[in-house]
Amino acid sequence: MSYKLEIQAIDDVTHDVKKIRLTKPDGYEFTPGQATEVAIDRDGWRDEKRPFTFTSLNSDPWLEFIIKIYPDHDGVTEQIGKLRQGDQLILDEPWGAIEYKGEGTFIAGGAGVTPFIAIFRDLQAQGKTGNNRLIFSNKTEQDIILKEEFEQILGDNFIHVVTRKKPSGDSLFLEGHIDKDFLAAHLSDSGDAFYICGPEAFNDDITDALKSLGIDADSLVLEE
Repeated sequence: MSYKLEIQAIDDVTHDVKKIRLTKPDGYEFTPGQATEVAIDRDGWRDEKRPFTFTSLNSDPWLEFIIKIYPDHDGVTEQIGKLRQGDQLILDEPWGAIEYKGEGTFIAGGAGVTPFIAIFRDLQAQGKTGNNRLIFSNKTEQDIILKEEFEQILGDNFIHVVTRKKPSGDSLFLEGHIDKDFLAAHLSDSGDAFYICGPEAFNDDITDALKSLGIDADSLVLEE
C-alpha cells in the first residue's frame, strides 16, 4: 500500500542534509531502524523510489526523515532538496533495516547514521541508553549530523571522527579512514553487538577490521 503525504516542514540540518516532516497516516507503524521506499509526487518522479530510514519515533504524530542531498547526481535527492512545505511524497509500507539487538557499539559513516537516530532517540525515551556507544565518521566537522543531540544522549560515549580536514573543535582527526588500529584503541566493554552503517566500502572495511580483531560475525548487525 502507498501513501501520498504532505510535507509539514523542511529544514536544514547541515549544509547538505535536510530534515523533512510529513503528515502521518492513521495506523501507520514502524520500529526504530526501519525504512520505507519514498518517491516524489511529481511527473517523471513517481516511479523513482529510494529507501530512507525513519528518524522519528512511532509515538510521534508525524513522520520524519533526515536525508543527505546530492545536487550533482541529478537524481531523487537533488529533487528532494528543491521541495517545500505543502509538496507531497509517496511512501510505501515500512520494512526492516537495522534492528536493535542489545547494547553495543554503533559505527556510522556519513548519512549512514540515519538508522541509528531513531534507535538512540527511542532508547533515551525509555531511559535505556546504557553503555551504547557511537563512533561516527565524517569528512569534516561541518558534515556531522545532529552532533549536539548525540552528545546530549550519549555523552562521552559519542566519538566523532573527521577524516579530511583537521577539526577546530573536539572531533578526533584520523587521516584516511577508520581502521583496525583505531577500532582497537576505541572499542570498550559496551556490549556484544556491533552495528555498522555507511557506504558499501565503509561497511566492508569496518566488517573486515572487526573480524580481524576477533569479533564474531554473529555480533555484527548491518542493513538487511
